[in-house]
Amino acid sequence: MSGATVQQKGSEEVAEVARPRRRRFGWVFAPLVIFGALALMFFYALQTGDPTRLPSALIGKPVPQFSLEPLPGLVDNGQPVPGFGNRELARGDVSVVNFWASWCVPCAQEHPVLVELVRRTGVDLYGINYKDQTTAARRFLGRYGNPYRAVGVDGNGRTAIDWGVYGMPETFVVDGEGRIVYKHVGPITIEALESKVIPAIEAARKASPASG
Repeated sequence: MSGATVQQKGSEEVAEVARPRRRRFGWVFAPLVIFGALALMFFYALQTGDPTRLPSALIGKPVPQFSLEPLPGLVDNGQPVPGFGNRELARGDVSVVNFWASWCVPCAQEHPVLVELVRRTGVDLYGINYKDQTTAARRFLGRYGNPYRAVGVDGNGRTAIDWGVYGMPETFVVDGEGRIVYKHVGPITIEALESKVIPAIEAARKASPASG
């Protein structure tokens, strides 16, 4: 066998060994590439000042299954305010779900807008109280008013995780069949209420079979 033939054969063997290594390196770096792409989306959303651009995999899908106990001691007109779950969100009427907490400063800033939302649309607003102290949550609603039809307690944060919540507050528009049709990340401003949230509610109502 000539020297040239041996050299060529050796190069082929090296190439065969290198190919699996390149494949293994590809599997190692793939998760990093995916993570980098997601990080860029988050960075873009934060830098543009529009957190609603953050992605949500739940849009168009049914709300996660959950059942939350009511906030202890919370009453409205002398009647206990109930908790709720996914069944209450699939009874034919468009509804809005708001994640909030008494320790959340943006929640306090947003709260008057939620009151205005209910006043202007008559929508059923459901509140999910996230990792809060009972007395502090009741005090919050006593101070700012209670626009919620029902308030469920997410004491361990499991429901927020299932809904893909990034932080407090977050708000979801749910159609009459219990599907999430819009998600708003961060406090709702009057501008966002008029340009995004109310139009999402109206569109869901128009699309509802009951409206036909």
